[in-house]
Amino acid sequence: MRKLLLVGLLFAGACKSRTVEVPVNTAPTPSPVAGNSAAGAPSPRLALDAFLGAVRAQDLQAMSGVWGDKNGPVRDARVMSREDMEQRELYLIRCLKHDSFRVLGDSPALDGERSMRVELVRGTVAKSTDFSLARSGDRWFVRTFALDPVKDLCAAK
Repeated sequence: MRKLLLVGLLFAGACKSRTVEVPVNTAPTPSPVAGNSAAGAPSPRLALDAFLGAVRAQDLQAMSGVWGDKNGPVRDARVMSREDMEQRELYLIRCLKHDSFRVLGDSPALDGERSMRVELVRGTVAKSTDFSLARSGDRWFVRTFALDPVKDLCAAK
């Protein structure tokens, strides 16, 4: 239970990165969670697309379906109140708000996770950060991202 609570707190963790060009994604990707009882996504990339699509759409319900760890989505863990989870999601939306994004790198990480280097573009500002994605059964979840590289976006409007 404490581990999942740390998921929310560890959203500022950092990961190693490698750069590989991938096409820019400017439109929000429909969430694999929407209209589906299964949370998460079938692949790490689809989990990232769904999470960032939910951020762009400011859809807290969709975010909570793909934010999690090896134990599943954070919304089902019951380690924090719904109000706390939504407050954290609102902060994440402020920090990850973007007009477009592209995956610069995708590599294996510890414990079977994936690490993705992502460039977020907001207006004329582009910032890159690292996301960690975890598998729970056959589903993937965004576990954490490095906050420091995008911290100045958190205060921007």
